[in-house]
Amino acid sequence: MAKKEHTITAEELDRRFDDGEDITEFLNLDQAFRPNLEQRRVNLDLPNWMIDSLDQEAKRVGVTRQSIMKVWMSERLKAEQVGTGQPM
Repeated sequence: MAKKEHTITAEELDRRFDDGEDITEFLNLDQAFRPNLEQRRVNLDLPNWMIDSLDQEAKRVGVTRQSIMKVWMSERLKAEQVGTGQPM
């Protein structure tokens, strides 16, 4: 079934959004993306004791090692940026 082509002005889109209406019919979600959230792979060599500690904490919290590392690094980076006044 072909998607219905329907356009409205930016002002109308803003009004509908502000009124809590569903505006998804006016969006092209096939090309949607979240800026600055693209992923890149990095390699990180860590001592065994650190990996063991990460694994213990990840198991305690119920997440993967990668998840706990991402959360902790994100928290630290945000804290550092708050201290320096730089935007994230």
